[in-house]
Amino acid sequence: MDWLSRLFEMMPVRGRLDLRCNYGAPWRIDQGPGEANEIPYHAVLAGSATLEDPAGGRSLQLKAGDILLLPGNPRHVMHDGSGAASLPARNRASLNFTISENPGSDERLDLLCGHFAIAPPHDRLLRSYLPPRLVVHAGGQAGQEETATQLAGLVSLMRSESADDHLGGRAMLNALSTAMFALVLRLASETEDAPRGILALAGHPRLAPAVAALFNEPARAWSLPDLARLCNMSRATLARQFQEKLGRSASDLLTDIRMTLAANELKKSSLSTGAVAEAVGYQSEAAFQRAFKGYMGITPAQWRKVQEPPGQDVFARLAVPGDANPTKAGGDRAVTVPVDSIDN
Repeated sequence: MDWLSRLFEMMPVRGRLDLRCNYGAPWRIDQGPGEANEIPYHAVLAGSATLEDPAGGRSLQLKAGDILLLPGNPRHVMHDGSGAASLPARNRASLNFTISENPGSDERLDLLCGHFAIAPPHDRLLRSYLPPRLVVHAGGQAGQEETATQLAGLVSLMRSESADDHLGGRAMLNALSTAMFALVLRLASETEDAPRGILALAGHPRLAPAVAALFNEPARAWSLPDLARLCNMSRATLARQFQEKLGRSASDLLTDIRMTLAANELKKSSLSTGAVAEAVGYQSEAAFQRAFKGYMGITPAQWRKVQEPPGQDVFARLAVPGDANPTKAGGDRAVTVPVDSIDN
């Protein structure tokens, strides 16, 4: 299985369209932060937008075809760039989605706003490997990369579904949002200037075999020489490339994968702690207990107890048409435990 499919299997992601905004200048959107396990997204269908840097840095210009993800889940502000006071917006509820409009008459912004929900604690892991903000461009013209063309087609279908109340429209829009997340990450990993993190690591042709191996066989006692041989490079070069591309070591990535799988198994199965430890690559239950507590902050037994009772949906956030407010919408990084074998 490829690393991205394996990642989504380990930590399921669900998308949801919250709003379709149709604004004429002057306009302003002030959103976030959302729920702790959410990643907001914005897809520009038409017009343009200025995204302010919450840290006070340089603003980002977005154009039609751009898709913005904010893995850091910050409070964020978008506007038309004129500096004028924004016109009041009004929400219009339909059966399957909400439209937010203002009376502006200049070049209009057409924007899809939504979020991706990731089951805790995996939202922390995903954020630690993605940039605070990620922008890709969905293309549909001749000569565009295949993934960009696919993404443009998907966004076009979302535009069509959100133009009217079609039967099954909400289910379609949410499913398309989920698929959009995978396509955005795929496209970002294919670009030459992929942002530092898992996208830059997996997008590097020579490093891809090591990434795939760690995701597909996390229980194996991987060593740095093993991974280096898969990539046809020296141990020193592999270690340096991981630090440069990912910002962390291969040992860190393997620990994150193992702990993610362990958290899933402890939550959903009746396997003993020792059996879970062995399934994720620990021969000693005591070593696994220490690693898990260092990573999660609680013991495996405590983790089992604090999980959602059966029947509750960790992704659920009640959606009432018309409840979203575009002007005022609304994890700590995991501590990794070294895996000794991979550092030798």
